Amino acid sequence: MPSGPAWKKLEERISAAVKLSKRAIAVGFLDAVPTGLEEFKGTEPSGCSFWRLAASGKSFYTLPENHFNCAVGAYTHNIPLSAARETETEQTLKMMFDLGYVRPEEVPQIPRLAKTPTTIAYAPLGDAEFTPDTVLFACKPAAAMLLHEAAGRAGIASGAPALGRPTCMALPASLQAGSILSLGCIGNRVYTGLSDDEMYFVVRGKDVAALAAALDTITGANSALKQYAEGRRAELASA
Repeated sequence: MPSGPAWKKLEERISAAVKLSKRAIAVGFLDAVPTGLEEFKGTEPSGCSFWRLAASGKSFYTLPENHFNCAVGAYTHNIPLSAARETETEQTLKMMFDLGYVRPEEVPQIPRLAKTPTTIAYAPLGDAEFTPDTVLFACKPAAAMLLHEAAGRAGIASGAPALGRPTCMALPASLQAGSILSLGCIGNRVYTGLSDDEMYFVVRGKDVAALAAALDTITGANSALKQYAEGRRAELASA
């Protein structure tokens, strides 16, 4: 597993291969308070809001109670809520059911972390001083295509279809099965600033090095195939 400076090199290598509008985000689900990392102070409306902070260059860790403001995110991260917050969860889910946004029978199928983390660490990938369990890339479809193809070549893809709401389930889903494409959800787009033409690619931290190595082949192949397709198009157009 890479560490310290190795994460920086991997981020640079991947960023050189694909166009990314934001820095890749390292997320660690930890059993203890990490050393050398600041505790988050403040309030955010959702767990995915911490992705926005990390993408902007901040490194920090959160406690379970920092995630209480989002019932759905607390559910996917296996964070038990207080009795008062459990009532909020019921109200939130009822609103979603009433709107037709999600059906009750879908809730048990949403991936969750296997256990409650003691802390959750966030950082730009290249700045990570902890071992990330998952790494998120916010990217346009063309970049997601390359990352997805590289994951397939490296043998680290989940094989699952692209996920939708809630976006945060992509993290436990990736841990369970391999790399994941996520189309995002409206809450995540509001809380993180993800644009209408962006989506997520999520990979396990232990697979990042294999992803970077496979990208070298995939980007080269795509470049050659692009030239071939452009040549064929021009040839047929002039026939």
